[in-house]
Amino acid sequence: MSIEIELKAWVADPQGLRNTLNTDLSLVSRAFEKEDTYWHSAPGIHTGSFPPSGIRIRKETTTDAQGTPTRKVLVTYKTKEVREGIEVNHEREFSISDGPLFEDLLRRFGFEPGIGKHKQGWTWDYEGITVELVRVSGLGWFVELEILEDEDLAEAVTAARTRLLDLLHRLGIDKDNIESRYYTELLACSSGDIPGLGA
Repeated sequence: MSIEIELKAWVADPQGLRNTLNTDLSLVSRAFEKEDTYWHSAPGIHTGSFPPSGIRIRKETTTDAQGTPTRKVLVTYKTKEVREGIEVNHEREFSISDGPLFEDLLRRFGFEPGIGKHKQGWTWDYEGITVELVRVSGLGWFVELEILEDEDLAEAVTAARTRLLDLLHRLGIDKDNIESRYYTELLACSSGDIPGLGA
């Protein structure tokens, strides 16, 4: 089980940030598109201690610098936590060959599809940090910075948090732009007072 330590922040100038990543940091990007659906137990169905975030089914296409696409379907479930604006997630993930068949299995176990999320953008690798510049449909542009650790040790999380904030600063993004709410929370908001909405 891997531990994700990550942050996301609103981006006002996505093209400028992309230029910085491609040019100033001399990184090679890969394009991606991710279509997520979150499955939860139907009302009245008991699923024990299953994480409240549910099961995420992701249909993902990644295209490398040569234009070669790679497609996969991933199943993920997490125990999520936010510590001082930084997400620390205990993640379990595996790939499947037949998405519709797995969805049929979930329905038989009493799960139902809920909120969906569509992300499109680019990803880079920078000194052990995964960087994604992403547009989330219905919300706007974000940068996501993520480090994977093998164990949830306080010193490892603290060191990772420092590295993420240092890179955010290097990219010219203020800490005030960090968004601690999950995308699913933002998407579920029906009011129009979400910062950056429509950006």
